[in-house]
Amino acid sequence: MDQYWTPLARSLDPYVPGEQPKIANLIKLNTNENPYPPSPRVMEAIHQASDARLRLYPDPDASKLKAAIAARFNVSSAHVFVGNGSDEVLAHAFPAFFQYAPDPAKPLLFADISYSFYPVYCGLYSVVYERVPVRDGTLAIDLDAYRRPNNGILLANPNAPTGTALPLDQIERLLQANTESVVLIDEAYVDFGAQSAAGLVDKYPNLLVVQTLSKSRSLAGMRAGFAIAHPNLITALERVKSSFNSYPLDQLAQAAALAAIEDEAYFKDRCEAIVTTRERTVAQMQALGFDVLPSSANFVFARHPEHSGATLQAGLRAEGIIVRRFDKPRIADFLRITIGTDAECDALITELARLVRD
Repeated sequence: MDQYWTPLARSLDPYVPGEQPKIANLIKLNTNENPYPPSPRVMEAIHQASDARLRLYPDPDASKLKAAIAARFNVSSAHVFVGNGSDEVLAHAFPAFFQYAPDPAKPLLFADISYSFYPVYCGLYSVVYERVPVRDGTLAIDLDAYRRPNNGILLANPNAPTGTALPLDQIERLLQANTESVVLIDEAYVDFGAQSAAGLVDKYPNLLVVQTLSKSRSLAGMRAGFAIAHPNLITALERVKSSFNSYPLDQLAQAAALAAIEDEAYFKDRCEAIVTTRERTVAQMQALGFDVLPSSANFVFARHPEHSGATLQAGLRAEGIIVRRFDKPRIADFLRITIGTDAECDALITELARLVRD
């Protein structure tokens, strides 16, 4: 039946999201969701917004939410863009800033081991790109390799799926050297130990910082993300958004996101809890012989020198623990393991110890 498809639809290699199993009583450590519920203020805000106003279109500008984000990052509302999760914000950035058919010698640059949605967007928007190899061994991003002509630079910081982070001074040096194209920093996991580049947007008009409320604020089910940048870049994003969907965030999502941003104490407490559990889990995995990359995210990326990643993943699944593995060169033996509650991570360590021993 694909005779009705366009050549573009045939050519796409869609992103494959992490498994969302329908089996009860699983320990789900495969999609980097927050193990803790949203702030109680979020639940109350959703309840309050669930009224007759749902018959009306939501605020197309999400003005209250933008104002709250702006206040938190000490910028104006003109510096803020919001969308349905950071994935939609990223999707709008491609047609806004990365040319369809640039000089082949000036591709969009991003790491060869990074968020696998990036090449999908390139295929959808016909963007010429090049995957820049990460360093051997550490799998860290080598910023020196990005100091060349390009159509844009796209960096996940912390990177996914590795969890490694770039210090802010290195990002600033890249911005100082790269002034002719947009540098997009995807900060989906920044709240778990990395430094945000959001404070640099007034200094560097080509910097676009993208964040999400899915991870650190427990709102993966609501789909809310945002960008912070110079107002000139925000205007371009708004033009693309309003040519695609003028009402991206529904009323409940706006209410939930606003409450999550405003409850700073709950946000900090849950992030600290996850970081504490992560560090304890890393130490326990290392004691079992795992090589664990330094993580500034709510997940770890690890392998065991004596056991294949596929074998360990299957062994965990047999005991009801779901983790993610990418069957790709250089990383096929790594497991990406979301940090869950203390109890969930204790169960993980127990099963890993059994698998390594057996």
